[in-house]
Amino acid sequence: MIKILEQKSPKPVAVWLLIGVGMLIVQILLGGITRLTGSGLSITEWNVITGTLPPLNEQQWIMEFEKYKHTPQFQLLNFNFTLSDFKFIFFWEWFHRFWARLIGFVFAIPFLIFFIQKKFKAEMVKPLIILFLLGALQGAIGWIMVASGLEGDAIYVKPTKLTLHFVFALGLLSYTFWFAMQLLIPKEKIIIGTSLKKFTWIIIAILGLQLIFGALMAGHKAAIAAPTWPDINGLLVPHNMFRSPDGFLNLIENKITIHFIHRGLAYILFIFICIWTWKANQLKGKNIFSTTKWLPLLLVSAQVISGVIAVLTSLKILANHWGVFEWIAQFHQLIAMLLLLSLLWMAYLLKTK
Repeated sequence: MIKILEQKSPKPVAVWLLIGVGMLIVQILLGGITRLTGSGLSITEWNVITGTLPPLNEQQWIMEFEKYKHTPQFQLLNFNFTLSDFKFIFFWEWFHRFWARLIGFVFAIPFLIFFIQKKFKAEMVKPLIILFLLGALQGAIGWIMVASGLEGDAIYVKPTKLTLHFVFALGLLSYTFWFAMQLLIPKEKIIIGTSLKKFTWIIIAILGLQLIFGALMAGHKAAIAAPTWPDINGLLVPHNMFRSPDGFLNLIENKITIHFIHRGLAYILFIFICIWTWKANQLKGKNIFSTTKWLPLLLVSAQVISGVIAVLTSLKILANHWGVFEWIAQFHQLIAMLLLLSLLWMAYLLKTK
């Protein structure tokens, strides 16, 4: 067995992980652009090596376009696409995949360098293995998601599989960030806040559920189902939320039900984080926690406001056009990720007695 020796400081490894966190945020945002532009099904094959480069000449472009013409999305939705239109959606899916490969490269090469330089502590080995397994799993889920939209009468990827892909991406992001915090933050900077720590994890759990419904909102394009606020199409509690006889499926397939739950969870999160901030102010002392405890409230406020704007501008959605709604939707997704990381940051900085 290869013995991994300890190093004096874990900071280089932590910086490496934080670079990965930044790249994962960009990757998730690229996934959002891919979804908003309807680009996810433009590449019909999963070629890990040969797919690194886009088509390099007109003949290769025509070959890729011909493959796309056999997909349900082209035949049922984009049948009027020109080669120029295809190049646009192809670019975003290709760039999304390219960035994923780049993340793999950025993780793999420094890993080998750190390994050779014996910079890993023994306790880092298991988290690193988990990290690489999560990355590989995310790639596999990504292809399963795309494949779900290449058969039958599907013109988009299945919302449930899109949600699974998004949730696992957030899991990878969270795990990498937590790992970096373990290496960067000295134990003496963690403060006692037993009840607040428990409350933080409750909020994180609610946020996790909210993010799941956010992904279902995106997958079903449910914003346009109720482009009004504060009411939902003139009602506080909309009708037909459980119109399907399948019961549970209303929670993941009924657009109005998904929309209602997503809004409701947003209000609950805002109220809980307001209470959390009030409780956090009761903890005295100058430390990292006290200087950053305002972040969740700031971010959840921006999240609620951007969500309202996204709903109100959803009527301006135009096919194959990037407009106000798309910008707001991307901002909404970015703030959601930052809110999650800020709460994880707070949870890490608190400890029980």
